[in-house]
Amino acid sequence: MFALALTAELSGVTNLRPDDSEENPFWYMFKVQCTSCRETHDNYVGVNRFELNEMSGSRGEANFVWRCKNCKRESSASIKAAPAAYEQGEPPKAQKLIEFDCRGLEFVEFKPEGDWLADGIDSGTKFTAVDLTDGEWFDYDEKAGEEVSIKELTWEIKRA
Repeated sequence: MFALALTAELSGVTNLRPDDSEENPFWYMFKVQCTSCRETHDNYVGVNRFELNEMSGSRGEANFVWRCKNCKRESSASIKAAPAAYEQGEPPKAQKLIEFDCRGLEFVEFKPEGDWLADGIDSGTKFTAVDLTDGEWFDYDEKAGEEVSIKELTWEIKRA
């Protein structure tokens, strides 16, 4: 089991989470490495928790099934549960967002593409379409009358 953990400085917002529902699945973008030959795939691959792919030899289904170009081994990964929200805290500390079960592969790098959601701490304002691809996000909370931000993002893939 592995987990994607985030450490971030949240100012004026909390409950940072991917916009991830069955109607609008979030694509978690990872660089993937084969655990047999240690080859790392050149491109990012997308995994969503609602898509199921057949594994060859009728070994069941997984959210992500991948065949290494180098050694030809088939590997898989499944997301175990809905993502957890990242809560604002002082000082910022690493919090687990999602867990995945990897068989024959490891995710080695994460790219936060896609829409994220956050809530105003005091105002309850719902922020949608939060874009974290630049490593930071700034907005204005009309209800609270102040600027809000997400910065100093650090993504880690840890053994759970």
